[in-house]
Amino acid sequence: MTKTLNQPLGGNTMPRFGGPATMMRLPAAPSAAGLDACFLGIPMDIGTSNRAGTRLGPRQIRDESRMIRPYNMATGAAPFEALQVADIGDVPINTFDLKKSVEIIASHYREVLSHGVIPLTLGGDHTLTWPILRAIKERHGPVALIHVDAHSDTNEDMFGETVAHGCPFRRAWEEGCLINDKVFQIGLRGTGYSREEFEWGRKQGWTCIQAEECWHKSLTPLMAEIRAKIGDAPVYLSYDIDSLDPAFAPGTGTVEVGGLTTMQGLEIIRGTAGLNLVGCDLVEVSPPYDPAGNTAVIAANFLFEMLCALPGVPRGR
Repeated sequence: MTKTLNQPLGGNTMPRFGGPATMMRLPAAPSAAGLDACFLGIPMDIGTSNRAGTRLGPRQIRDESRMIRPYNMATGAAPFEALQVADIGDVPINTFDLKKSVEIIASHYREVLSHGVIPLTLGGDHTLTWPILRAIKERHGPVALIHVDAHSDTNEDMFGETVAHGCPFRRAWEEGCLINDKVFQIGLRGTGYSREEFEWGRKQGWTCIQAEECWHKSLTPLMAEIRAKIGDAPVYLSYDIDSLDPAFAPGTGTVEVGGLTTMQGLEIIRGTAGLNLVGCDLVEVSPPYDPAGNTAVIAANFLFEMLCALPGVPRGR
C-alpha cells in the first residue's frame, strides 16, 4: 500500500493569506506518531535578558511561512516527496516559571522523540535548547553541535540564575549532552566583560568561529570542514536569528552589529546536508521588533532549509 505523504497547502488551492495557521500550511497533528519530521513551537521569552517578545515567535514564523513552496529550487531538495511531516503545535510551557518550563520541554520532547521523529523547533528564547538536548541525549547519546549565534550562551549564570537564555550550552555541557571535539559555534561577536568571553568553549575543545572570520567569505568551505570533522555522529543544529546582522534580522532581543548575511546562513544550513541530523531549532525571533515581518520570513525559510537538509530527503537538480 502506497503511503500518502502530507503536502503544504498550495497557493493555487487556497490564497496564501488564507488556510491553516500552521508551518507552511501543513496539516496539524495531535502528536508525532507516524511522522518522520515535525515542526513544533515553544512560545517562550521568560528566559530573555534584554528585549522580550520571543513568546510570539512561533506564531509569527508560521504566519510568514505561507509563501514557502515545497520544492527547493537551489538544492533540488524535495522533502515532501520522502518524509511524512506535520505541525504538532506548541509545547505548553509554564509562563510564570522558567525552571518548571525546562522540565516541561524535556518531558514533551521525550514523548516526541519516542516516535523516532526529527523535531524542528520554532522558538522561543534560547533557553529551550538545553532541555531539548537533554531529551535528545537520552535517545541518541551525546551529540555533535552546530550552534550559530552572536553569543556563546555559555554563561555560568545570569543575575545569579543558572537557567537563562545566556546559559543553555554550559548546562548542556555539564549534563554530558555534547561531544566536545565536535561542537562548532559560528558567528560569535560583539562586546564582552573580559578577554575570556569566548574562551570557555575553546577550553572544552570546541571550535569557536567569530564573525570577523566570516566577513566577506563564502562559508561553504567551512561547512565542508565541519562535515568532515563530525562524520557520522548524531548532530543537532541550533540557529539563533541574532547570528544575522540586524540589517537583515532586526526582530530579536539582543542585536549585535557585524553579523552574518542571509546568504551565509543558507550556506551553513545547506552545508549540514549529509550529516546525521537528529534535531534543529530556530530561536530568538521577537515580532514586536520586526514590524515588516522580515525576520520571521527569514526564520521560516531557514526552517524549511533545515527540513531539506534532513537524512532521507532527495536532493539534486
